[in-house]
Amino acid sequence: MKRTLLASLILCASFGAYSHNDDRFANTEISINQLKPGYFMLMGQGGNMLLQTGADGNLLIDDQYAPLAPKILAAIDSIAKGGVRYVLNTHWHFDHTGGNEAMGKSGAVIVAHDNVRARMSTEQQMPVFNRTVPAAALEALPVITYKDRLTLHHNGAAITMEHLHSGHTDGDSIVFFEDQNIVHMGDMFFNGLYPFIDADSGGGIKNMIATVNEVLARIDDDTLVIPGHGPLANKQDLTAYRDMLHGVMTKLLDMRAKGMTDKEIIAAAPTADLDKQWNGFLQGPKWVEIVLRGL
Repeated sequence: MKRTLLASLILCASFGAYSHNDDRFANTEISINQLKPGYFMLMGQGGNMLLQTGADGNLLIDDQYAPLAPKILAAIDSIAKGGVRYVLNTHWHFDHTGGNEAMGKSGAVIVAHDNVRARMSTEQQMPVFNRTVPAAALEALPVITYKDRLTLHHNGAAITMEHLHSGHTDGDSIVFFEDQNIVHMGDMFFNGLYPFIDADSGGGIKNMIATVNEVLARIDDDTLVIPGHGPLANKQDLTAYRDMLHGVMTKLLDMRAKGMTDKEIIAAAPTADLDKQWNGFLQGPKWVEIVLRGL
């Protein structure tokens, strides 16, 4: 019951319209989980954030919704003074980039894949949620972008942003802190939840699986895996997620090969045996519809 209610609230916040003074965020608190010295996972509403602190300044991965920016900055200030020097965006969705404008105005340098700037610069459509997303303010746009791989040397760590495949969107970044054995997956990974796959932004389940497989090949049982949504994870959690994705994709492709229409596939409830475990942000029938759009 609590899980379903939470999922409904997340869905409303993620894809409903909001203002910078939205009451839906009034009671949101930013939780802080120290992973290692100088590394903190921050959670509120929207995408999970990672904060790296040190002598070079503060680096933040993703920044949730615009109305939460003051709370996020206050949480960071409670850990390490000096504001934010760099913001790394894992993709363009506004539950991960909403705080960009405030961060940019305060002096942060925003970094992302080329396609993140391209999408944020123009109006975007999300027809699966009947949503139009206006172009972002100039201060919210990434000022450093990359195509395949970028390395940032900060606080003694080599931080690599890699665009492996266009799985969730066409601008996804996986962020590796290899010396710390930490990886931030962005929305390529929803831990314990069916993931949103934005086919209208170039996403698809095949490439999502390919990305997860590449990450799995590079991590070990001690790696701290930060999902875009859901609790802190490990390799076992990511493996279970991959197995779920692959099993569903195989089943849907088989049903199409037998001549079933997408409407007939959805009506057949192909995820019924998985819904109890993975329902949350999206319910099984809606998720199947979304997956089929990107197949």
